[in-house]
Amino acid sequence: MPDDVRARQRTGTGLGLLLTLVLGAVLLTALPDHGEREGGACTPQRVAAWSADDPLTGEFARYGDDTTRTDDWTGGDGTHSVRLPDGRLLWLFSDTYLGQVHRPPNPAGESYPWRDTTAPLVRNSAVVMDRKGRLETTLPTPFFPDPAPGQWRWPVAARVEPRSPGSSEQVVRVLLWVRTAGQSPWIYGVPTATEVATLSLPDLRVESVEKVLDQSLVPDPSGRVLFGTTLVEKGGWTYVFGGDDGQAASRPASSAYVARVPEGRLGEPAAWQYWNGSAWAAGARPRAVLGDGQRTGVGSAFSVVRDGGTYVLFTMAAGTEGLTTVTSYWACSPTGPWHGPTRHFSPSLPRAGVAAYNPQVHPELSGDGRLVLSYDVNWLETNGASAGINANVTLYRPRFVTLRLARTR
Repeated sequence: MPDDVRARQRTGTGLGLLLTLVLGAVLLTALPDHGEREGGACTPQRVAAWSADDPLTGEFARYGDDTTRTDDWTGGDGTHSVRLPDGRLLWLFSDTYLGQVHRPPNPAGESYPWRDTTAPLVRNSAVVMDRKGRLETTLPTPFFPDPAPGQWRWPVAARVEPRSPGSSEQVVRVLLWVRTAGQSPWIYGVPTATEVATLSLPDLRVESVEKVLDQSLVPDPSGRVLFGTTLVEKGGWTYVFGGDDGQAASRPASSAYVARVPEGRLGEPAAWQYWNGSAWAAGARPRAVLGDGQRTGVGSAFSVVRDGGTYVLFTMAAGTEGLTTVTSYWACSPTGPWHGPTRHFSPSLPRAGVAAYNPQVHPELSGDGRLVLSYDVNWLETNGASAGINANVTLYRPRFVTLRLARTR
């Protein structure tokens, strides 16, 4: 993650800040001979308007503040979602607080709901929203157990797909990032591997976890690529975007990569094809589609959505605006070239001294020409982060905005 790493507290900063601030942008145009081009349907896009989605933000506040249970979600980041066949929505989070939320005044004398400093912190969680948009239950935590001592899993993007190509049975496939405890600059974990979990339907039981890309033998951790920050489905393929952790090694920017997998085969390592700079190839070393190491680049937590024939990428702006400002890029193909950044916007923050990070589009909630985008918030500085997050539980929960796109003039 980029500069936003400063905002990701060890006390409860999941996959967001760690991987976000420098999120550059990506835009797709021209996959020469694989049929991904959209022809005249691809047009330059920008954010034309945006507004706070208070009802959705408020639903997470209502659920997090509920005092009837102490083993459910009270805050977290990561914030990915997937619509289930029965209409429910599954929300996935990385580092998550459980525990009891208390009413004001809090120990700092402020009028915010708060939790005790002994509140449990787990590495990931899954929360189910009903068909009407009401959060109803937190599944047993951590939902994805640690793969080994000193390692943990952060869930990222997910999709429902056939259990195997052509099958009538559906399952949920969840991309997981495996990170290993490390020393500075890897205080938020060394990138280790990309995995895919298979969940049964409708009971959401973890059936299996398959490692699809092991990066543990790549000597330079800053060059290790983890896939799954966002997925885009098109023409029988799932395009899986990822990034490296160049920012953790103090590079100006990280780079973006893309792989593709036939529908129904996300959990099969041999089915993955990586863009190597000129073609899709199985087992190839991925080649960056965006990022020059200086002026352009991304972090690992960006989001891509397809609007007609145009791919639009959302990320935190690079540079001094990066902890407060979301920007976008557009393209015509999952491999680039990318264009932008286009118009920025600065979503609301709950107070001074906090950062926004990990912008994620939620297509399941979008429609009628609008996009719903979440962003996570956290303290800028790590000193006293845990106490600060617990003293004001609103600082470690997703917030939402509604966007409208328009053609760039």
